[in-house]
Amino acid sequence: MKLLISVARQSLQVVDEAQHILAEYSVSTAKAGVGEVSGSYCTPRGPHIIRAKIGAGLPANTVFVRRRPTGELWTPELAEQFPGRDWILTRILWLSGCQPGHNRLGCVDTMRRYVYIHGSPDSAEMGVPGSHGCVRMRNADIVELFDRVPCYTAVDIRED
Repeated sequence: MKLLISVARQSLQVVDEAQHILAEYSVSTAKAGVGEVSGSYCTPRGPHIIRAKIGAGLPANTVFVRRRPTGELWTPELAEQFPGRDWILTRILWLSGCQPGHNRLGCVDTMRRYVYIHGSPDSAEMGVPGSHGCVRMRNADIVELFDRVPCYTAVDIRED
């Protein structure tokens, strides 16, 4: 099994070894476009793996800060208290690049950039770029994906 993320289509596909599509989700990648450099707020391209899965068993809308649950659940009222916050909710699939010099090690290291596939408020628009570099998903979708894929699953982020 492998995950294919298309920045152009703003979609994530789960495919099997024969490239049959098992599931497809609408996502939101970086508003700033694609790129690998730390601090760019871009979505990194190329081959990755899921290095860690965070949030198993927690309720939908669990708020994470620095990959730790805060004890809060996202609500519109909480969002009003923190306008402009980049909400990381429900589950985290932490990505690690596989190409040294492109998306691994040094100033282009996806994992050190804290790039994830993660849940977002239901009000967050999918199908258009809007994140700070991560791949955002609807909460119900990230729960389904999280339960479906193991650590070290291959993830290919493409511009096409």
